[in-house]
Amino acid sequence: MTPRQQPESAGTFVTLCESGDVGELALIRSLLDGNRIPYAVQHEHVGALYPGVALLGSRVMVDSRDRQRAEILLSRLALQVREATGEPG
Repeated sequence: MTPRQQPESAGTFVTLCESGDVGELALIRSLLDGNRIPYAVQHEHVGALYPGVALLGSRVMVDSRDRQRAEILLSRLALQVREATGEPG
């Protein structure tokens, strides 16, 4: 697990989401970085070992104090993707 942007007084990290896709994980990391939300990724490079095979997804974890804000950002991203691709919500 590699913490990113470690806050001065770290709280408890909780699971935000899991992803078996390297591209999706990169997008999530970029979104969190851009919004200055500290995070850690467990099993970050496992998906790169076997692309397309979801053996063990990467787990994105955020500080419990930032969880709600991070979930809102991810839901907005999902909505934008659905709108762009025409997928039903």
